[in-house]
Amino acid sequence: MNSSNSDGTLPDRLAEIAAAHPRVSTTFWSTAESMEYAELHRTARAAAAALVRGGLRRGEPVGILCPNTPEFLVSFFGIAAAGGAATPLPLPAGARRAGGYPQQLAAITAAAGMRTMLVSPRFAELVPLLHGVVDVEFVDTTALSADAEDADAELPAVHPDDLAVVQFTSGSTALPKGVRLTHRNVLAGLAAIRRGIELDLGDQGGFWLPLFHDMGLFGTLSAILRGIPSHIWSPLAFVKDPARWLREFAASGTTITAMPNFGYEALLAAVPPEQVAEYDLRHWRIAFNGAEPISREVVTRFIERFRPAGFAPSTMFGVYGMAEATLAVAFPPLGREPLFEWVDRAQLADAGIAEPVSRSAAGARAVAGVGAPVEGLQLRIVALDDGVSPAAGGIDVPEGHVGEILIRGASVTGAYLTADNDSAADRFLDGWLRTGDLGYVRGAELFVTGRCKDMITVRGVNHYAQDVEAAVRDLDGIYKGRCTAAIDPEGADVIVLIAESERVGEAAAALTRLIEDRIAAELGLAAVEVYLVAPRTIPRTSSGKLQRLAARDLITPRR
Repeated sequence: MNSSNSDGTLPDRLAEIAAAHPRVSTTFWSTAESMEYAELHRTARAAAAALVRGGLRRGEPVGILCPNTPEFLVSFFGIAAAGGAATPLPLPAGARRAGGYPQQLAAITAAAGMRTMLVSPRFAELVPLLHGVVDVEFVDTTALSADAEDADAELPAVHPDDLAVVQFTSGSTALPKGVRLTHRNVLAGLAAIRRGIELDLGDQGGFWLPLFHDMGLFGTLSAILRGIPSHIWSPLAFVKDPARWLREFAASGTTITAMPNFGYEALLAAVPPEQVAEYDLRHWRIAFNGAEPISREVVTRFIERFRPAGFAPSTMFGVYGMAEATLAVAFPPLGREPLFEWVDRAQLADAGIAEPVSRSAAGARAVAGVGAPVEGLQLRIVALDDGVSPAAGGIDVPEGHVGEILIRGASVTGAYLTADNDSAADRFLDGWLRTGDLGYVRGAELFVTGRCKDMITVRGVNHYAQDVEAAVRDLDGIYKGRCTAAIDPEGADVIVLIAESERVGEAAAALTRLIEDRIAAELGLAAVEVYLVAPRTIPRTSSGKLQRLAARDLITPRR
């Protein structure tokens, strides 16, 4: 199977899988459907033929507005086989929630130069809301593959360096930024995942993250294009009932899944210790933990909680990745238990030095180790000359010093797709991609400390937003630990802490004082303004992360 390397294409690879493993299937648990890989290949080819007849141009972005259902995969592989660029689109958060959704899609389609959007019949009611705002042709996915004879139609040649996927990053709104990934990029990234976890034919992949999110999409593709069974749930199924999801996950025989840290926290909240014996998790081999900061407390509690069910400590697999690298950037070695390093919080934030300290030391912060760069990817840490941007040319920092993480390799994007072609130019430095993430290296191990944009300077002292949040997240009264810290939207020299809470009146005032006291005691920070908002108010990205910058809009009218 020569096209399993980066010299092939997605259609080539799917054709090989369909021939070698025709009866292996994807199971869609939330809709009680399944699709064998041979059927996926045939149906995708029929969809491709319809797109070609419709005038699809080579490399043209085509939108996919589908839930985690068979038509998403058919649309994705159909667009790729037709020579287009599959462009998964974010779904509305809840039933027609927030009037800004049509405008969000309009901004994305304009940035992509999109003419066509494939829409699942399950979302037919959205189309009238989008008409007149989103300037594209809406095509029902059912119509694409209606003619089975189209599966044998001749299709245009697709080449490794053709554009295959445009992945719009989480939270893209006013100035959406699409990550351009070629077939070569995607297959190189999937190969790095496969080798990094030694993915073999005895494995099964299962994912509940939305397929328009990079972790959900490339996780699922890594299973399908390895020829192993894949299992897909809807994000809502997990969020509404994590315990049921875990029962179905255990029953499916799935060995590999992926989710952000908050997913493991949700499972802890949903499955009390006395119910753990009801689950058999011995088959669970890889539990990817990424897309947001990895909490030592959550990881430790999860391992201890589910150890009686057969969950091995080495199964917890803390990683670092991003859409720009076709997901995988750094993986730990297989078989290793989670690694955390205790460093001085103040030195880390203000001096940019990861000074090791004992766990019991005042101001100690645990930072997760995420391993070394995956195969085919290079990584360096460069100094920031203004706290935001690297110095000209990029100056590598010494071991244990914090800087911006830069990457390059076969799986890494070479460009972004934006409405303003210059708006993403500063993301590249002499052939290296600026990740926007801060971190340091100790030996061969990468430690990610936060985002450049989430570093907050107050009265001349730097603070990581996640440190402020972690200090108060466990306080009684903060709804499900949901809080976010950011700079003041009006420029005041204070940190703003926004927390969801059901408390009102004097109880709310007491919680506010408690939050202020905790931050002062743990971080020595008195310049804090606390805002309590209703539960489920703070905006989230597609992977469930709280959006710090967007959350500031919640307090603007009050200031």
